[in-house]
Amino acid sequence: MAYQFRRYKWYLSAIVILLCVYFYCLPENLFQDPYSTVLEDRNGELLSATIAEDGQWRFPEAAKIPAKFSDALIVYEDKRFKNHPGVDLLSLGRAIRQNIKAGKVVSGGSTLTMQVIRLSRRGKDRNAFQKIVEIVLATRLELRYSKEEILALYSSHAPFGGNVVGLEAACWRYFGRDPSELSWGEAAMLAVLPNAPSLIHPGKNRDLLRAKRNLLLEKLERNGIIDSLTNALAKDEPLPKEPLPLPRYARLLLERARQDGYGQQKIRSTIQSALQIRVEQIVNDHQQRLKGNKIFNAAALIADVRTGEVLTYVGNTVGDEGQSHGNDVDIITASRSTGSILKPFLYAAMLDEGKILPKTLVPDVPTVINGFSPKNFSKDYDGAVSADNALIRSLNVPAVHMLRSYRYEKFHSLLKGIGMTTLMFPPDHYGLSLILGGAEGTLWDIAGMYASMGRTALNYFDRPGINRYDAGDFHPLNYIVTQSISNGMDTVRELENSSRLSASAIYQTLNVLTEVYRPGEESGWKHFDGARKIAWKTGTSFGFRDGWAVGITPAYTVAVWVGNASGEGRPGLTGTEAAAPLMFDIFSQLEGSSWFQRPQMEMEQITVCALSGQRNTDICNQVDTVWVTRRGLQSFPCSYHKVIHTTADRKYRIHSGCEQLGKVASTSWFVLPPTQEHFFKSKNQTYRSLPPYRQDCDASSPLISMDLVYPKPGSKIFIPRELDGKSGSAVCEVAHRNPNVTVHWHLDGIYLGSTKKNHHLAINPDEGRHVLVVVDEEGNTLEERFEVLSRL
Repeated sequence: MAYQFRRYKWYLSAIVILLCVYFYCLPENLFQDPYSTVLEDRNGELLSATIAEDGQWRFPEAAKIPAKFSDALIVYEDKRFKNHPGVDLLSLGRAIRQNIKAGKVVSGGSTLTMQVIRLSRRGKDRNAFQKIVEIVLATRLELRYSKEEILALYSSHAPFGGNVVGLEAACWRYFGRDPSELSWGEAAMLAVLPNAPSLIHPGKNRDLLRAKRNLLLEKLERNGIIDSLTNALAKDEPLPKEPLPLPRYARLLLERARQDGYGQQKIRSTIQSALQIRVEQIVNDHQQRLKGNKIFNAAALIADVRTGEVLTYVGNTVGDEGQSHGNDVDIITASRSTGSILKPFLYAAMLDEGKILPKTLVPDVPTVINGFSPKNFSKDYDGAVSADNALIRSLNVPAVHMLRSYRYEKFHSLLKGIGMTTLMFPPDHYGLSLILGGAEGTLWDIAGMYASMGRTALNYFDRPGINRYDAGDFHPLNYIVTQSISNGMDTVRELENSSRLSASAIYQTLNVLTEVYRPGEESGWKHFDGARKIAWKTGTSFGFRDGWAVGITPAYTVAVWVGNASGEGRPGLTGTEAAAPLMFDIFSQLEGSSWFQRPQMEMEQITVCALSGQRNTDICNQVDTVWVTRRGLQSFPCSYHKVIHTTADRKYRIHSGCEQLGKVASTSWFVLPPTQEHFFKSKNQTYRSLPPYRQDCDASSPLISMDLVYPKPGSKIFIPRELDGKSGSAVCEVAHRNPNVTVHWHLDGIYLGSTKKNHHLAINPDEGRHVLVVVDEEGNTLEERFEVLSRL
């Protein structure tokens, strides 16, 4: 008894061991093959794909296969596939008899399940032992996977001739379409290909391939799967010729997806394929125009404002054959100098804090701030210009004055908070140049920031009550369908009553950016016709290296960059000349939409001084009515209107010390600082300078009479040499309220001369520190110190 028990125990142990071996004999991951990275549009249409690392076109495993291919494959390879446990004993017995009779292997008797095992064990010998191993593993495979999953495994890894592996890759390489669109003739041809892929494929042995396909079609008819008409039509279908190239749309987005960790996967993107194809053509058409000026690269993307989903992604142009101009560089993610493209965010931020009203006057005069001397693109100055006009015309000097008032540290923080990821240095590294392209940005970030502004303005009206803002409205763009939820669109969040930028400030900013006539912006008057309303802004980097254009409607954000990937600048490479026409052509492909609503709940309608744009006072004699943000109510009242005392005819200023009170007329006068007035009155013929004091009246006005235009206090200047090698000179300039006054000039205590009307004087000081003293005939004195660094 004890002996029998030990023997049964040994048998039981052996059975348990064998069952464990059987259970674990199948690897967890059956296939270790590298796959192609495949990019699809939002509807599953193929946009582009890469070849796998081993040089094969092998798409990631499919979850299911089309019914036509499934029926054809089962009829051709394994007619009892749906009923056997992985091994078809009838087919195996028939194969053994055929092989014995022929004296060699003429039939394997393998089921589709066994073929999956053989494909996963590539390189194994074809002998009886390996066949037994395949049988065992095939039965184990049947326990792990369903029949549909086994068919999908086979179709994903079967060879289809040449370097084409898998059904999906074969469909695109041979027919240029998705497996779901296969005809019966195509399905039958693909079903017979894996049987002998090295001998039969569309590039050779075409007659034998056609014969095998037609035999399979006849079997399908006999089995009642297709009718005679379908059979006849399928036989008439031509065989494909050479393999077709795969689509190459959004090619740089595919490469970006690989770098983002989605390699060897099938990526369902947010791209709209038809729009992507059209925009790629538009970008390349414009590049053909621009390359005459040796501008070779351009990039464009379209984003849905509501969701932040990217609808088109054109990372660069397609280069001319045989020439490379950096066309493989993804410009959308490349950091480039921003030029003026960030100015709308500063304008909105200052409106939001009540630091300006839409038409508040901002200085536009020659400016030096701690050695930083910004210049307008036109090299001209208006003296003073309204904030909205400065934004429309993209004037640099007013933008610097606005940033100085707002503080560049706060602006740096704001930009990072709303999505600018390229500010790698502290605020002091950029300083005031931050608003003029002193920092680099990516088209991806900037488009996302503009889209987030529009989203915030739109969502304000979708949330009733006091709390209408969600911090999640400012989020980056996304290009993968499954990322939409993670970006906050479908996440319930606690709403707030404020935002980084309010809907009212955004609304006013976007309204300013809809102006189609842009005098002086970068290259002169521009007028882009179009029935739809678009808020748009351009930017040009220093040296004409980058041209930007971003446009926004309630539905779409379109962002464009034009330039050279190498960084080479070109004359005429500006946002208005090079990028804006491309942007508007892209907008012409998009549907129009209604405009943003005015967020009246957080706005007030007030009166302002028509000349200064500030809140009006009792002495402002021209008044306008405007909508402002709530904080705009706290802005400064008009500081430009002064009450002065004149003679009855207003020709001379007087005061009680030289005239009887009854003969003194009190008048409200619009007065600009001397330097601003100097430039302003040349552009505004209606501007009236202060009248001079009557000769018998001493000047007792607290108003500044003159100001030094150049050099500015503490300036450090270079004096160039002339073409003949002689020492050059620096031209000093003074602005004076009285056009008839004489001004006397002194340098380091030495009298230089006098000027009238136009107060310009050339000086030729040596290297080092100097003191310039200017005295007018009324005794007013200016004293400024400057330094000559060297002679160039």
